[in-house]
Amino acid sequence: MTALTAPAPARSARAAVRNRHLAGLLTARGLTGLALVGTIALAGLLAPLLTGHDPDAQGPLALAGPSAEHPLGTDDLGRDLLSRVLHGITTDLALTFGAVPVGALTGCSLALLAATHRWADTAVQRAFDLVLAFPGLILALAVTAVLGPGRWPVFIVIALAEIPLFGRQLRSGILVQREREYALAARVGGASRARVLLRHVLPNAVDPLVVQTAVALSVGVFIEGAMSFLGLGVRPPEPTLGSILSQSVGYLATHPTFAAAPLAVTTALVLGFTLIAEALNRGIRR
Repeated sequence: MTALTAPAPARSARAAVRNRHLAGLLTARGLTGLALVGTIALAGLLAPLLTGHDPDAQGPLALAGPSAEHPLGTDDLGRDLLSRVLHGITTDLALTFGAVPVGALTGCSLALLAATHRWADTAVQRAFDLVLAFPGLILALAVTAVLGPGRWPVFIVIALAEIPLFGRQLRSGILVQREREYALAARVGGASRARVLLRHVLPNAVDPLVVQTAVALSVGVFIEGAMSFLGLGVRPPEPTLGSILSQSVGYLATHPTFAAAPLAVTTALVLGFTLIAEALNRGIRR
């Protein structure tokens, strides 16, 4: 009976997958991604220490070039660009790291619901299809039309965009894992459907979600930047990377350095999360 109910091979396989996740992160690709994201996140957290300027304080030197007082120059209102970019990092990461887990948990909960009954699976899949039917921009416009621009619409759009991605990823994993020998053995041993799902199947189906999380974080940064760039995101004067880029568009020909810093930071963040996701994925395939 012990051989039927104790999924030792499944646990060994799960431990092997986690070891491969770690091995993937320790490759050059993974370490580069971690270094990029970690450096940028640390700079945002230390923003008050790294610059002595208030990000919202206007000054007399509008569109000034880099100098000792303003290492990245100033924007069109004379505000210190370094301070605004660093505080913008904090805003972007706070929204992304807050919204992605909410979307992930909601999507995973719906996937578990879908695994209980056929009618629930059909209803959940149609709900996922409904969300995926709206392109990100249309979804952002719809949410903003109801709530107006601000932090909450960005948070909601990021979370909504991630729900079907995590839900379908976990659903696929559950469908595969519940047909494995260890799950069949647990059912033969008298375990209930709920126990098999939660105790045996679910722990073995969540490993691919680690890769999905890294991808989702890069998508979250992109969504925030796009919404703020279009004026649908966080309201001025609170700085975000997307809003700074939006302000710089009118000065690209005369002051290209205005857009350089927020563009470089956004690119580095997305690249960092993408490298982490690729490293984790390559670790699984080994």
